[in-house]
Amino acid sequence: MYQHGVLTALLVWPALAALLVLLVPERWAKHVAFAASLVEFAIAVPLWWTFVPGAGMQFLADVPWIADWGIHYTVGVDGISLFLVLLTALLVPLAVLGSYTYITRRERAFYALMLLLTSGMIGVFVALDLFLFYVMWEVMLIPMYFIIGVWGGERRLYAAIKFFIYTFFGSLLMLVAILALVYLVAQRTGVYSFSYTHLLAHLGGLGPAAFWLFGAFFLAFAIKVPMFPFHTWLPDAHVEAPTAGSVLLAGILLKMGTYGFLRFAVPFFPQVALAPAVANAILVLALIGIVYGGLVAMVQPDFKKLIAYSSVAHLGFVVLGIWALTLQSVQGALLVMINHGISTGALFFLAGMLYERRHSRLIAAFGGIARVVPLLAAVLTLVALSSIGLPATNGFVGEFLVLLGAFRAYPVAAAVATTGVIVGAMYLLPALQRVIYNPLDQPENERLVDLSPRELAVLVPLLVCIVWIGVYPQPILRRMEPAAQQFVQSVRAAGSTVTAAR
Repeated sequence: MYQHGVLTALLVWPALAALLVLLVPERWAKHVAFAASLVEFAIAVPLWWTFVPGAGMQFLADVPWIADWGIHYTVGVDGISLFLVLLTALLVPLAVLGSYTYITRRERAFYALMLLLTSGMIGVFVALDLFLFYVMWEVMLIPMYFIIGVWGGERRLYAAIKFFIYTFFGSLLMLVAILALVYLVAQRTGVYSFSYTHLLAHLGGLGPAAFWLFGAFFLAFAIKVPMFPFHTWLPDAHVEAPTAGSVLLAGILLKMGTYGFLRFAVPFFPQVALAPAVANAILVLALIGIVYGGLVAMVQPDFKKLIAYSSVAHLGFVVLGIWALTLQSVQGALLVMINHGISTGALFFLAGMLYERRHSRLIAAFGGIARVVPLLAAVLTLVALSSIGLPATNGFVGEFLVLLGAFRAYPVAAAVATTGVIVGAMYLLPALQRVIYNPLDQPENERLVDLSPRELAVLVPLLVCIVWIGVYPQPILRRMEPAAQQFVQSVRAAGSTVTAAR
């Protein structure tokens, strides 16, 4: 029963819980939402043990939805999507718990939107029908728009509208591409179907249309990543969003773009994705993102904006790993996606905790606080070191695999990307020193309180993941390796077949 119903439960339960949150008294909303998110986590955790590496798509459910249009409710996970589902189930209860003192108005609406957002995020990662995927992509967009626009900072409306316009523009391009794709395949097969496996099996020989279809998918996902130069919505959204919004935006929503590359854009159109001109252009954009994101982060006075620009750099490594198309680089890309969600999520939690104490995001507002809040300073140090990829932390393993795999395919690109690791240390370590290790020269900072038990409950699971993945990543790598290997082999085979035909 668990095998066939678990993904549906993960999708439906948060939406039902959101309705429940709206019905309870305001003072109970956060507790009901936290309990509901813990139930979601409890439903998701057995996926880790019951997933069988190398068995393809698992936990499948396939039910006709709008049968006349070829639309089915089809869900499943493999080694690519499994960890993104688990990461979502982990971060949501932590984000809810982390909002207990931050969100003080319209609590029912906030926590209901958080749970609805959970359904959308899980839906994106498990959908195996392109219509369902598009619906979930849009379901995820609306709650985040309101979370930023209602509970954000001073410029929240500007940030929310910018986020919405960028993402919605990409979504519309993707919708047009999906419809065109279904139509072109139906012309050949006589079957109208939005099924991922059906479309994947009948996509050969699209000719020039493949280039335009790939372009539409690529733009939708590149905006979401966000890749340079489509990244300008990200700093505003991150800075203005409440802490929980920033955590889920960085931890989960950005991964939808890179997941889209892995699941749809590259497997559907390998002949375009691997074309030298296209691949080289994408690699250049990824490298610019890695170096540029780090350099811009170096000069940011706002701690949250610094973390936001670091995301541009980290996700550049993911794109490099995908297009290098070796087993190590693709596994590394998947690991960077997971690790970025953990480390950057923790950084945003810590930035929010500092903001709650000083009501300032400016790095200059702090200094020497390790003397007053030693526990917070120790946690911030460990998380910062994991973010820059210190060996024995989670950040090192993913970036090392990406660079190792990319070096075999694109040695010059790997060398340039390596400088991004150095730049990462150049923007995060000085910021760390200025926040916690400089002289304690501001009277306001002498009265700060250290981490509370609730804040420790938020951070400890992330710290455990940072150390565990850094020291012993093998269980994760073993589960994702067959899916990564199949991705590399199928894309290479399809790309080489088209190249040989030419």
